[in-house]
Amino acid sequence: MRQSTAPGDTSLSAKAKAARIRGYYAILDRDDERLATILVTPATAGGAGARVLQVRLKPASTKEILAAARMARRVTRAVGALLVVNDRLDVALAVDADGVHLGQDDLPLADAAAALGARRPTMMIGISTHDLSQVSAAVRGGADYLGFGPVFATGTKANPDPVVGVAGLAEAVRVADTVPVVAIGGITLERARAVADTGAAAACAISAVNAAPDPGVAGQALSADFPGA
Repeated sequence: MRQSTAPGDTSLSAKAKAARIRGYYAILDRDDERLATILVTPATAGGAGARVLQVRLKPASTKEILAAARMARRVTRAVGALLVVNDRLDVALAVDADGVHLGQDDLPLADAAAALGARRPTMMIGISTHDLSQVSAAVRGGADYLGFGPVFATGTKANPDPVVGVAGLAEAVRVADTVPVVAIGGITLERARAVADTGAAAACAISAVNAAPDPGVAGQALSADFPGA
């Protein structure tokens, strides 16, 4: 069940927002308002029920990413879901997103936090991590949540990092301690239970949900095994 939060409420702290990341972590991989709406519509209304939507368009121009992020901001505010922008802190700020998600080759965590200035207390910074040393560094640096993987082989990235497996994910959750971990890479509906059993807060899936005949049903199924989703 979604936590009661007013649509567009920006008063929550970054940590409080990150604590809402549970179950299905949605990715919007194209400028598609219908898909975005399905992904964040509550399960009780037939949607996928994601509490957070990340805009991740690759490849795309800044203009295209900005347009998709503005649309996604409007859609997420309507239902009280969180909006995260992948890679682009400038776009995240331009659309008043709830957070930015950074990879290992993107703007470093410390620099992103400094650039946010007074906005940092309420804007999440998520960090993609692929091994335990990266997990430890991100936690020490103050990341609000982590992506960890690929847990399984994935075709989403052209040059994926080594597969970490379910055991590797469980160890990352242990090292991250209280920082929520989102499992990434090759997540399918059939693998969701094994992922949830590691203690991960959420699972991110693109193909398994976005390409499903009914993304709403697929998103609900993905989050069903996660406590508190």
